[in-house]
Amino acid sequence: MRTLVLIVCSFLLFGCSEEGFLTSGRLAENIAPDASLQYSGNFVPTAGISVAGAAQIYFSEGSYKVQLTGFSISNGPDLKVYLSKSDVPNNFVNLGNLSSQTVYEIPNSVAVADYGYVLIHCQQYNHLFAVAALTQN
Repeated sequence: MRTLVLIVCSFLLFGCSEEGFLTSGRLAENIAPDASLQYSGNFVPTAGISVAGAAQIYFSEGSYKVQLTGFSISNGPDLKVYLSKSDVPNNFVNLGNLSSQTVYEIPNSVAVADYGYVLIHCQQYNHLFAVAALTQN
């Protein structure tokens, strides 16, 4: 019983809803002024998380980029930005660490039309923070 209490207390102290260190991700250039908006969606939080903002996918000069606009989220460790085929992180492309940057490059090998969601996910504790379902513009 004592072990169970220790495990529960440890999870509460070190869970994803606690403030943690966010490592810097790959920096992408800003969205070009002539880029065309292809997909967009508003973020919806999971239980216990606070989130605001949207994900927008732009196409310019032969490549796609995700831009987070008006974005804020509860603090958490090891948060990642995923382009996902579903609203859970089981078939996704990791675009990088969530940080103060707002633009993430999508690799050219990714068929963007096959991915309908942008996720914010705590990789360390396998906890989904927020989901943006994308619609084509």
